[in-house]
Amino acid sequence: MAEVTNEAELLKEKANKFFKEKDYENAIKYYTEALELNPSNAIYYSNRSLAYLRTECYGYALADATKALEADKNYIKGYYRRATSNMALGKFKAALKDYETVVKVRPNDKDARMKWQECNKIVKQKAFERAIASDDKKKSVVDSLDIESMTIEDDYVGPKLEDGKVTLQFMKDMMNWFKDQKKLHRKCAYQILVQVKDVLSKLPSLVEITIKETEKLTICGDTHGQYYDLLNIFELNGLPSETNPYLFNGDFVDRGSFSVEVILTLFGFKLLYPDHFHLLRGNHETDNMNQMYGFEGEVKAKYTAQMFQLFSEVFQWLPLAQCINSKVLVMHGGLFSEDGVTLEDLRKIDRNRQPPDSGPMCDLLWSDPQPRNGRSISKRGVSCQFGPDVTQRFLEQNKLDYIVRSHEVKSEGYEVTHSEKVITVFSAPNYCDQMGNKGAYIHLRGSDLKPEFHQFTAVPHPNVKPMAYANTLMQLGMM
Repeated sequence: MAEVTNEAELLKEKANKFFKEKDYENAIKYYTEALELNPSNAIYYSNRSLAYLRTECYGYALADATKALEADKNYIKGYYRRATSNMALGKFKAALKDYETVVKVRPNDKDARMKWQECNKIVKQKAFERAIASDDKKKSVVDSLDIESMTIEDDYVGPKLEDGKVTLQFMKDMMNWFKDQKKLHRKCAYQILVQVKDVLSKLPSLVEITIKETEKLTICGDTHGQYYDLLNIFELNGLPSETNPYLFNGDFVDRGSFSVEVILTLFGFKLLYPDHFHLLRGNHETDNMNQMYGFEGEVKAKYTAQMFQLFSEVFQWLPLAQCINSKVLVMHGGLFSEDGVTLEDLRKIDRNRQPPDSGPMCDLLWSDPQPRNGRSISKRGVSCQFGPDVTQRFLEQNKLDYIVRSHEVKSEGYEVTHSEKVITVFSAPNYCDQMGNKGAYIHLRGSDLKPEFHQFTAVPHPNVKPMAYANTLMQLGMM
């Protein structure tokens, strides 16, 4: 028995070393091996829970934190881990309960009290929002804006829309302005948001396009507020144009601390080339995620709470999926919790809302592929994981060749799975300044629709750390 315990401890130490080196995959592997030898050790579960948190597997992190507490109900770190997991999933009441437990046990722990107060504030805020939300359709921020009367001060020398319209020169000027860490005038930002809301609201939930034989489309994955890496994509692959169309597959904001710059640039190009620049919604174009992972805080810091409300309205109109030449389906997350979903079902989704906790809209934003057949509970705690057989049935039913999705960091920037029927593309290199991954984008040519992968590495950016605007509970909870 002592030998087994010693061996488990050695595996834990090995895992800790990988964790410190930010190699979370190997850390998880060795914590798992330690748990196989000693399945009742609360510390092992707690440590693996933190590694899962770092890799955004919040469902697994929550399960491990719960197991740590089943092994030892007095293990305080277990309550911390479970609270952080619930916060990440937007389950604020459950998180509050665990923070309360910690505060009772450690009344003099300032950190615990601060987290409890912050969480309590969010729970009360959510309750207040529910109380004032009427059954009538919420009034749009647009209705209370008087953009024409907003004055641009004489000392503002930055880019301005030309006669209220986005032009290529404006886009080039704005990108350079942002590159120098300067702020676009609020009037211009509001003009872009109001106009892009109008454009997006006229699109269907499933956008269907045709690339001609001689044409090429570039598909990019998550960009997550990494503005300088977005500029690098345009440097490597050319600016968007009618002859150089792009599709950005969700998660434009959060985590990276230049999310405002990323999203205004993408929205600007959508206005300039509405039929040749495509945007799909990701799970981070949602209020809960924005509240926790930085975008709401960033907009409030750079502009106002009212502007964040308008961003929220615009995000609700982002389409959920795109079908290319009736053969390739693109979405942020993946396939569905149930068989039988058709493209017609996707066309019918009423998307102008915050996503529900289940169903096709939720799955399109949140699900992930898995190597084994069938479906399993999501590692994220939302939606599901789907196997190669699920993919095959869906493609056959809808007469499709393959799907392209994003949503997961991949060390090479992309991954091909399910017998080449599922492609993942991720375009935020060295994600959060710590993952060391490459970024990638895909070229699809109308002649054969065969994906061609292009990888790139992270470029330097100003010294503003990721998550700089995130909720303090996530900044501290992830440590």
